Amino acid sequence: MPPALPTLKVVVAGDGNVGKTSLIRRWSEGKFEASRVMTIGVDFQTKVVILPSGPVKLSIWDVAGQERFQSLRLGFYRGSRAVALVYDVTDSESLTHLARWREEINKAVSRVKYIVVGNKVDLARTAPADEARRFAEAMAAPYVETSAATGQGVPQMFEALARQAAES
Repeated sequence: MPPALPTLKVVVAGDGNVGKTSLIRRWSEGKFEASRVMTIGVDFQTKVVILPSGPVKLSIWDVAGQERFQSLRLGFYRGSRAVALVYDVTDSESLTHLARWREEINKAVSRVKYIVVGNKVDLARTAPADEARRFAEAMAAPYVETSAATGQGVPQMFEALARQAAES
C-alpha cells in the first residue's frame, strides 16, 4: 500500500461575494456557476497538488465572508498552514478589508503563510493592482490574479497556496 499523502490545511478567506467558493469549485471540479448560494459557516474540499517535493493533499476550507460569521470562523482557522486572502478587483473595499482579515486570522493562528488573490480579472477593474501587490509584498506573500469564470490563474493560485503550506 502506498504511503498516505501529507494533508495540508489551507483556508480561502475574504469578504462575501469575492468569489472564494467559485475559485475552489473551478479548481476542484472544473465548473463555474454564475449565481451561487452564499456559504453558511464553512465548506471544504480536498484535492491533490503535485509540488516539486512530491504530491500533497490540500484540505481547502472555504469560510463564510459575512461579518455575522466572524465568531464562528475563528475555530476554523486553527491548524491552517496557509491562507489565500481573496478580494474582488471590481470592489476596492474588498481589497481594503484584507488587512482586517489578516488580523482576524493572526489571532487564531500564530504562524501561517499567506497569498493574496485578486479575483474577477475578466471584469472591469476598480481596485488598483499595485496596491494589492504592495500589500502582498509587505507580508512576503505571492500575489496572483484569477478569474473563476474563465479559469485564468486558478491553477497558479492553488499551486502557490500549496507551496506556502508545504513551507510552513
